[in-house]
Amino acid sequence: MISMIKPSIPWPRSCAGRACASLLALTVCWAGGAGAEPCTTLQGNAIQGGMLWGITEPSASVTFSDMTVPVLPDGGFLLGLGRDMPANNVLTITTNEVCEQLVVVVPREYRLQTINGVPQQTVTPSEEHLERIRAERAKVGSAKAQRLPIDDGYRAVRDGFIWPATGRISGVYGSQRIYNGTPGTPHYGVDVARPTGTPVTAPAAGEVTLAEPDLFYSGGTVILDHGYGLSSSFLHLSEVSVSVGEQLKPGDLIGAIGATGRATGPHLDWRMSWFNQRIDPQLLVPPMPD
Repeated sequence: MISMIKPSIPWPRSCAGRACASLLALTVCWAGGAGAEPCTTLQGNAIQGGMLWGITEPSASVTFSDMTVPVLPDGGFLLGLGRDMPANNVLTITTNEVCEQLVVVVPREYRLQTINGVPQQTVTPSEEHLERIRAERAKVGSAKAQRLPIDDGYRAVRDGFIWPATGRISGVYGSQRIYNGTPGTPHYGVDVARPTGTPVTAPAAGEVTLAEPDLFYSGGTVILDHGYGLSSSFLHLSEVSVSVGEQLKPGDLIGAIGATGRATGPHLDWRMSWFNQRIDPQLLVPPMPD
């Protein structure tokens, strides 16, 4: 079940319809009661792995589950709901008043997926490989931490992403994976199986912050920053056709599908993150075309 949060008002202007209390020079409003007016309108998929977006005053301060949320110059903001997001979360918007709103996230059930035949060194890496893995994770973390102040991601979440490649979906977000009999971390992307060399294109505009031909686990890897904490990662590429710093438009070539890194066959593993929350890309695109 996907819960769609429908629009009501653009942003909080007063405490009308909400429980209020005075705190120093601010007014604190609680919008969690039955029939209470919300602090803001939220739209999107209120489900684990989903994205929400809203609008407030451009000068507002926004926090979500104790995390500071960047606000765009027009007042727009994004909220990412990770794989294991708890059911009840508090959104706080501070203008000349403090308003708190309860955001209820619908839980999901995740499938168990057994994958045999991956290179054993990627399941139980040696100490030498572990050093390489740590260095590569730091490089990926640095690329994701740039958080560029561009609004491509907000507009794409609002208006829709496009598939970076089309084909058979061979792996889904959130599944717990067993590699060669050994439990691994959950799968945080959607896998699209196509032959090696199939083009991979940008699902939305953004700036390339990582372009690596051969990472240990993910092989050929590209990270595309969509702005304000939202990014896409493209894994197991056989070719990387972009460089760091390139600005891409929707549909621009990124690379080609491959089977590099920890893979048993050619496919694209498309992942998305909002800061440290892993997002389900499949919730942001239309159904896979036949």
